[in-house]
Amino acid sequence: MIRTNLSTRPFYNERVVHLWLLAIAVIVLGATAFNISRIIKYSRSDTELVTEASRDEARAADLRAQAVRLRATVDPKEIESASLAARQANDLIDRRTFSWTQLLNTFETTLPDEVRITAVTPRVDRNVGTIIQINVIARTTDDVNQFIENLNATGAFTKVRPIEERTNEAGQLEASLEAGYAPPASAPAEPSAPRKTARGGAHPPR
Repeated sequence: MIRTNLSTRPFYNERVVHLWLLAIAVIVLGATAFNISRIIKYSRSDTELVTEASRDEARAADLRAQAVRLRATVDPKEIESASLAARQANDLIDRRTFSWTQLLNTFETTLPDEVRITAVTPRVDRNVGTIIQINVIARTTDDVNQFIENLNATGAFTKVRPIEERTNEAGQLEASLEAGYAPPASAPAEPSAPRKTARGGAHPPR
């Protein structure tokens, strides 16, 4: 038996090579198709984002134009008038819940014999609270200072201080005092009553 290979060209298994080439081609085609699909998807997404951004910019421009038109139609005087009316309404509410009886009773217990109250004016400060201005007539500065000490000792008044002092034609000392006023919360609020002075005449509430 002859065992010698007489062929001039060696034998190769071409089927395996073809299978490998086919597998590589399939992989390449799959990767290419995937990349193309992602490119198309991202392109559509970018287009949608650009369209949405353009729509939002147009909406913002329209809102700015509306704001300009609205500001042009608003009368600043009307706004100020409405704000003033609101402040006046709040002031009336605060005054209605203010207890004049409690305040005047406090004056009765703190007023020195030589001091007379001529006027009392409360006002409400949104940041500080109730502020009381008290106009008095006294014989001497010591009498006024004693009244200030008595008010501070009640705990209902804070930072009592004179804001104006002068001597009238009769030689008496006229002083205006100012103080924060915060009566005990347990005291019931009462309707506004006619303003009167301790040891003096009556004054209507302002």
